[in-house]
Amino acid sequence: MLKKIRIDKFVIAIIITIIIAYFFPQLGASDSHVPLGLISSLGISLIFLFYGLSLSTTALRSGLKNWKLHLSVQASTFILFPLLVVPFYPLVRDTTHELLWLAFLFMAALPSTVSSSVVMVSMAKGNLPAAIFNASISGIVGIMLTPLWMLPFIKQTEVSFDFSAVYIQLITEIVIPLALGLVLRRFFGIWAQKHKRTLSKFDKTVILLIIYKSFVHSFEDKIFSSLSVFKMFTMVILVIGLFFLVYFLTGWIGRILKFNHADQITNQFCGTKKSLVHGTVFSEALFGQTTIVGIILLPLMFYHALQILIISVIAAKKGREQLESNEVV
Repeated sequence: MLKKIRIDKFVIAIIITIIIAYFFPQLGASDSHVPLGLISSLGISLIFLFYGLSLSTTALRSGLKNWKLHLSVQASTFILFPLLVVPFYPLVRDTTHELLWLAFLFMAALPSTVSSSVVMVSMAKGNLPAAIFNASISGIVGIMLTPLWMLPFIKQTEVSFDFSAVYIQLITEIVIPLALGLVLRRFFGIWAQKHKRTLSKFDKTVILLIIYKSFVHSFEDKIFSSLSVFKMFTMVILVIGLFFLVYFLTGWIGRILKFNHADQITNQFCGTKKSLVHGTVFSEALFGQTTIVGIILLPLMFYHALQILIISVIAAKKGREQLESNEVV
């Protein structure tokens, strides 16, 4: 008997958000008086504050001890990803495609996202403490490893490395709200558990805001018209192919390491993400105010939007299956 196909409401909301970003970009435009950047930043901080309220210190310590999972996620982010791109360098060296290849390597060498990784893991009922740890530490590790991957292939740059903005963002948006939530848990922990469904809706709202802002900027910068249709289509196919290749490889690695269901979700979700925020900061440090920055960020912009869209669908499906499983039990 055929199982009834259900379209997740959150997926519909994502599609509607992208359509709104195209036809009504005013709120997220660069000259908008609405501070969407500040609003999304505060939203991310509140997400981690609520996570802190919901988490137990025992669960957090238990998650930190899962060194196999942490090693797998960081290796996927900073070793597996770049190694899938580097072998193609001899094919593009000294050709017109070398810059686009450099853009893909830059994307592959970047840290994982923080907010969306954790939110998606939460939606899919994965190992949340481990996700928070890996997503947070990824930005710090990336400050050291991303330039190491890029420098051998950057022919000339006189820009000094100053990643203080990354540290400030990591501390203000993630570490402080999370720590504050853990401190206040003894007073508001019961409230957070009671309103878990409402807080989940808040998480999804913040994700939709991030999607809207990202697509508005993409449309505003006309990244969809800066290349030929064929090259753009090829780039999208390569981005999607790279995502699913890493997704299935991290799943395979997780099975070899015998991860449980929750750890497998965290391993695949955190190990496949790339941060547009870190990418923007890193591109300025590595390439300076040059005309190539737009091209360097192009695959990352595609990947950033597509990773949220694809993982949102997967996360919603896994979360729904887990709830149905619990109801049956």
